[in-house]
Amino acid sequence: MYVENKPFTMTKNNLLYTLALQHIPNIGDITAKRLISHCGSAEAVLKEKRQNLQKIDGIGSVILDSLFKPHHLKEAEKEIRFIEDNNIQVFYFEGDDYPEKLKHCIDGPILLFQSGKVNLKKQRLISIVGTRKITTNGIAFCENLVETLKPFNPVIISGFAYGTDITAHKAAIKNNLQTVACLAHGLDQIYPKAHKKYMVDMEKNGGFFTDFWSTDNFDRNNFLKRNRIIAGLSEATIVIESAQKGGSLVTADIANSYNRDVFAVPGRTTDNQSLGCNNLIKQQRAHMLTTPLDVPYILNWELEDAKKPAIQKQLFVELDATEKVIYNYLKENEKQQLDIIAINCNLPIFKVASILLTMELKGVVRPLPGKLFEII
Repeated sequence: MYVENKPFTMTKNNLLYTLALQHIPNIGDITAKRLISHCGSAEAVLKEKRQNLQKIDGIGSVILDSLFKPHHLKEAEKEIRFIEDNNIQVFYFEGDDYPEKLKHCIDGPILLFQSGKVNLKKQRLISIVGTRKITTNGIAFCENLVETLKPFNPVIISGFAYGTDITAHKAAIKNNLQTVACLAHGLDQIYPKAHKKYMVDMEKNGGFFTDFWSTDNFDRNNFLKRNRIIAGLSEATIVIESAQKGGSLVTADIANSYNRDVFAVPGRTTDNQSLGCNNLIKQQRAHMLTTPLDVPYILNWELEDAKKPAIQKQLFVELDATEKVIYNYLKENEKQQLDIIAINCNLPIFKVASILLTMELKGVVRPLPGKLFEII
């Protein structure tokens, strides 16, 4: 099926020519957009006279020699049959339903293919990435991060790979949050095959994005190309763990180039899987993420009105034992920073962050600028 977009109507004919343009070697998304802008549509590009196209900056003989070969339209027809047979949605870069944040990326794909039930309209979108060799500490931090952010209802975006990616997707599913996997291949396959068992849950509340065709060969370089979509969809990219080199660092660099926020979880200098994150922080290319509440604080998120605690504290609010410890400490010491609360209550910072959010929802405490908290 095709999505009827505004101002561009993705008819079957429009889709045919746009696919054909996307199929041409040496024409990337930036060049394709330049051609479409000049001619008005992909169909107009492929029907334009060669001498007129030569006048466009960056369009040389190599591109022009490939542009008018008829097999591109034939391959596009085959891909349309795949799209129709598998009920895939197609988003055009000028269409109303094309992801808003991706529209602002110069190299965003001219066509984006989707399976599942994805809704990115007026949503908070964050990407969670990291090493495929995630440690137990990394898993625990990632799971707690997603659980703590649940009241803000973010969409969790990642790459469906081993390690950090699948940990983030599973945590989102567990907390009934929408999650989107950006794939480095067409929607005719799933990599790794071991993750096929998660597809049904993914598509119930989220799904998959890719700009690759079903006929594209599986290539390691596809993963690096895919990373621009992960970074482009999101208002912030979070790196949980990374060695000194890795695909998640590429995603962080792309996010920085898009002027998006980047967070990195610090680790010990002797831990190989923390070297990349530590370098991002040291080089001031990422915010240091020590507690999940750093994310809504830096991104200036606010809880939805329905989830905000009442201004007047509810009577007879029930607190568990740990919440009482924190409540009594704040009662005696008034405004205190998160780190100080954790130290004096002898609790891990990540646990205190989660507890404070729960207490905020109960109307017992409220956050203040500077990562301060006080009882209401």
